[in-house]
Amino acid sequence: MKKALLTAAIASSVAPLHALAQTPQDTMVVVGSRSPQSISEVPGAVWVVEHQQLQDQLNTGQSLKSALGKLIPGFDIGSSTNRTNYAQNFRGRDALVMIDGVSMNGSRSLSRQFDAIDPFNIERIEVLSGASSLYGGGATGGIINIITKDGEPGGPHLESEVGLATGFNDSNELQKRAAQAMAFGNERVNGRVSAAVQENGWFYDGDGEIIKPDIAQSGLQGNRTIDVMGSLDVALTEHQHLDLLAQKYRSRFEGDKGLVYPDYNTGSSYTAQIQGSEVRDGYASDVDPETDRTLFNANYRHDALLGQQFFFQAFHRQESSVFNPFPGGGNAFTVSEQNTDLSGAKAMFSAQLAAPLSLTYGIDFSHETFDSRRFTLVSDDGGRTLDKVDTLDPYYPSFQADTLAGFAQAEYQATDALLLSGGVRVEQTDVEVDPQGGNDGGSNDYDVSLFNAKALYDFHNGHQAWLAYSQGFEIPDIAKSYRNVSFDISDNPVDGIKTQQVEAGWRMNAADWNTQIAAYYSWSDKALDYVYSDGGLEIGTTTIDRDVRTYGIEGKVQRYLGRHVDVGTSFHWSRSEVEQDGEWLDASVTEASMPKAVAFANWADDDTRAMLQVNRTFDIDDADGNSLDGFTTVDTSLSQDTGVGTFSLGVDNLLDEQYTTTWGQRAAIFYEAYGASSLWDLNGQGRTFRLTWSLDV
Repeated sequence: MKKALLTAAIASSVAPLHALAQTPQDTMVVVGSRSPQSISEVPGAVWVVEHQQLQDQLNTGQSLKSALGKLIPGFDIGSSTNRTNYAQNFRGRDALVMIDGVSMNGSRSLSRQFDAIDPFNIERIEVLSGASSLYGGGATGGIINIITKDGEPGGPHLESEVGLATGFNDSNELQKRAAQAMAFGNERVNGRVSAAVQENGWFYDGDGEIIKPDIAQSGLQGNRTIDVMGSLDVALTEHQHLDLLAQKYRSRFEGDKGLVYPDYNTGSSYTAQIQGSEVRDGYASDVDPETDRTLFNANYRHDALLGQQFFFQAFHRQESSVFNPFPGGGNAFTVSEQNTDLSGAKAMFSAQLAAPLSLTYGIDFSHETFDSRRFTLVSDDGGRTLDKVDTLDPYYPSFQADTLAGFAQAEYQATDALLLSGGVRVEQTDVEVDPQGGNDGGSNDYDVSLFNAKALYDFHNGHQAWLAYSQGFEIPDIAKSYRNVSFDISDNPVDGIKTQQVEAGWRMNAADWNTQIAAYYSWSDKALDYVYSDGGLEIGTTTIDRDVRTYGIEGKVQRYLGRHVDVGTSFHWSRSEVEQDGEWLDASVTEASMPKAVAFANWADDDTRAMLQVNRTFDIDDADGNSLDGFTTVDTSLSQDTGVGTFSLGVDNLLDEQYTTTWGQRAAIFYEAYGASSLWDLNGQGRTFRLTWSLDV
């Protein structure tokens, strides 16, 4: 919890899913006011995912983003086979993802926020549902803050993990992972160092067919991930604490299989060239897909500075993202490399004024730079071997974005039962865009004030209810908005999108029940739109004046049946609509959330844990006649502590369901103009077994 209090994390309720013991309402979390509070003081929906809950999901072989889609009610279910989390929405809108309070989002929306950390290094995850007025960075749908593990007194304490996963289709699908950590400390200094490595084989679908790689956003087949992390927590004095974190993360394709186009060097047209693609051995490329991140984070806390608590955070994130070679016609393929540097600082005071009034206030600053480059690769064997021959002009314009914001949040205990809160964030972002293509470059600025007002009523019998109004703000993808556009940016600014939301919620923590349900309605008067070439290919994005609304309900109901068993369900139903000619129409399926429901049953004692879970996403369609098909999967796991470590056996997609992932269905719509629908047969992974051994000493 110490690190959660040091980082500017998130807010609101409780409810660990799949846990035997309920989270007490006096548990401290970093709440909507950005300062520590007990859960019972939070007017909103927060979901706390503890490490054991997450591990139960990972034991089945899922990826982090897939597991979170099943654990967080308002967050869409994602895929374990694709690198991207594009349109894995939170309440139908974008999520802000952070690690220890440092944003993984960027002004260039790469949708790789979860390709950032190995779950071995995660202590817990705090989640705020809905738009937030107190955080920048596109917090319009919700916030997911990943809190890393700390050191601990004594030791050295060793934590080990080894795992294997396979669907028994072929020897080349074996997934291997190993992780090791050492924690140490005393009363003043605690530290932890760790390394985690995972190597993926190839993925197979429910029909036993090999899954094609995602050539647009890159897949995770044949991928190797290395996550090295070190942290140090120092008690400087009785009232002063310093936390330091350093991380190096690399996720890179290392396989020897790839997508080959048999007619690529002989086809009479581009469409003919890319037909009949298939996965073959002997693949080699001079440039491969990868995500490479370096993170530094420092948090300082003073518990009695000028009679207040003071928090200060400084951070730096450096990131390079390389995409899959994409067929460009002739004998050429192109690859995009995109680089982001983000540095910043946050300062915050938390003051208890004259009772019953408290105030949290502070400032945030961030400096972000972006640049990119393209490579040309050539092949005379249909893409089996790819040789780099040239570096091209940037695919996107380089830019710089500086953001300065001030915020304040007040809370007033009006009565013993009624808590009122409200706040404001005033933010300015200055953007400088370099020339590129037909774009002469230029500058733009975004000034916005965001407000929130909330009320929480405690019935003092385990029941609480709240009403909340909040605003969030996002700047559309800067690089895509100003790519290949022949106009003066200063005269044609791309507007930001302000989202407003109202919410009503209720939670109950009784002897045998743990329940939280929230209904919401969000709206904005601007929408993201895509710019297409004459040939129907997407070449950029912009914003347009259009009313957009999303409404829905999320929740979790959990029942404890004695000391060892709990059962329940979590769910999210939502609908996104756009206004056109006075009529509300279903929003595009490429953007809208798919409703979902998860049913679970768990059994646990001191040495044994068992989990069975059914996951269902539901069909959606839009006004343009497009549709996405829902699917159902079943997961199960069993863990046993043997005294020489814990052995876990899990099965993902137990019934071997054959389905196309949500991203695969969306990609088929996005890239329809290329004329090779089989390229986007991005199916879900079939039945997969995972065996894990772990030991803490």
